[in-house]
Amino acid sequence: MTTVLIAGGGTGGHVFPMIAVGDAVRAADPDARVVYAGTARGIEVRVMGERGDQLELLHVLPLRGGGLSGLLRGAARAGRVLPEARRLVERLDARVVLSLGGYAGGPVSLAARSLGVPVAILEPNSVLGLSNRLLSPIVDRAYVAFPETARALRPSAVRHVGVPLRRAFARAPYAPREGELSLLVLGGSQGALALNDVVPRAIAASRARGVDLDVVHQTGRDREAAVRSLYADLGLSGRARVVPFIDDVAAALAAADVVIARAGASTLAELCAVGRPSILIPYPFAADDHQLKNARSLERSSAAVAIAQADATEARLAAEIARLAAAPALRARMADAAAALAAPDAAARVAQDLLELARAPRHRALRLPFGGRAQAAPPRVAREGAAPHGAGHGQEEAR
Repeated sequence: MTTVLIAGGGTGGHVFPMIAVGDAVRAADPDARVVYAGTARGIEVRVMGERGDQLELLHVLPLRGGGLSGLLRGAARAGRVLPEARRLVERLDARVVLSLGGYAGGPVSLAARSLGVPVAILEPNSVLGLSNRLLSPIVDRAYVAFPETARALRPSAVRHVGVPLRRAFARAPYAPREGELSLLVLGGSQGALALNDVVPRAIAASRARGVDLDVVHQTGRDREAAVRSLYADLGLSGRARVVPFIDDVAAALAAADVVIARAGASTLAELCAVGRPSILIPYPFAADDHQLKNARSLERSSAAVAIAQADATEARLAAEIARLAAAPALRARMADAAAALAAPDAAARVAQDLLELARAPRHRALRLPFGGRAQAAPPRVAREGAAPHGAGHGQEEAR
């Protein structure tokens, strides 16, 4: 049995691509075992628990967001958890590890590499996350969605695949209506306080301009009461459905005419997969401002309008909503442009490549400064008919 270990987690932007790849691995090889590694800090505990997935938890701290002291604490904790991560890889007999960054990705990947196990990273954003950046010199594969990301990686390792999505996300016909909009507001899996405040006010202002619209607004957990109250104060209770979390995002996207959202990589991939025009308001404190760069990439392709949060005033948003409501042909072109960027086979491509790596012989063990020196594991004999490690990939064009 081939065990594929997928490490990462935290937010939906990490967890849902992890699940998409895991499901695709099982579809490609029903005998394969998929195990996830994360922390108790992220949504993976709830999401994977509801699915019945095997999730192994590590006590890891974030490296970013707490200044220098937070970075030092996170690095120290990652160092202390390396022996535990190494025992996990050995116990599972993992044949390949995929890291999506997040708290758990770094220690699990380093532990795997110390045992000679092939390691891959998946970077859905236009800027490499810190964990993936640190791992990049030792990985066998780097799966990316944006061409900008590839420039920071070893060319032989890069595979342009897009963002892996669950199977529910597929192109939906778009029939724009003039002057009438169904607006979907998505603040990400944890909601967005700034969107929760300014978007209802912008919607009220656009209705004052004569725009006929209704709205579905995902607020984030424990935030719906305040947003529902705001819509009521604005006289919009009858036109707004306020929910803490949308489980079937694919269906919600298919029912929308325009989407207002943050610009995390998974959100953008879902927009493109379904094919919907959007107004993107990136989270301004994302690492390396990657959400703004993600949004600008879609805007350059004419698939979205990107507005920095500092510029996303009530008046500016109301004007954009009214402009799109009055231009159904423009919305249709934006929907087509978004759909042209979709990568519906991303999860399957990553899964197939991971299984090929899993069947390859082990590497020479990488010596790491923990728990004594890592002993070189004996080379694993490749399964009959499997290509040697790297065969058939050296000349492959990144698609």
